[in-house]
Amino acid sequence: MARFDAGSVDRLLTDAGIVRNRAKIEATVNNARRCVELRDEFGSFAAYVWGFEPDPGSRPPVLDHAALTALSQSRESKAMSKDLRRRGWSFVGPTTAYAFMQAMGLVNDHLDGCDSRPVVEAERATFQRPG
Repeated sequence: MARFDAGSVDRLLTDAGIVRNRAKIEATVNNARRCVELRDEFGSFAAYVWGFEPDPGSRPPVLDHAALTALSQSRESKAMSKDLRRRGWSFVGPTTAYAFMQAMGLVNDHLDGCDSRPVVEAERATFQRPG
């Protein structure tokens, strides 16, 4: 994707299987190029991302529905978003960065009492952070 050109963008704009928004497509191509730069600088994109893992002490002591509702962003997702934008990325606000952090396992936002929460925590405890 980092090698896509203007013709690739035009082709994607005709693809009914994706969101056909020129700005978002161009941002995706741009961000793929910026991702290559991060890989070159940090050794991997994962090493860069895991550098923004929140300190466990900054997380709510109990993760219930009310606490989760307040967690659409964090200090770390704001920092990641700001740094990515400084590096030329687009469409990477703090809410998007936080959702990415959830998807990648940097935060475990399964509610207390959810069967998945202890499983995810056990995996996080043994996970070897890149970098």
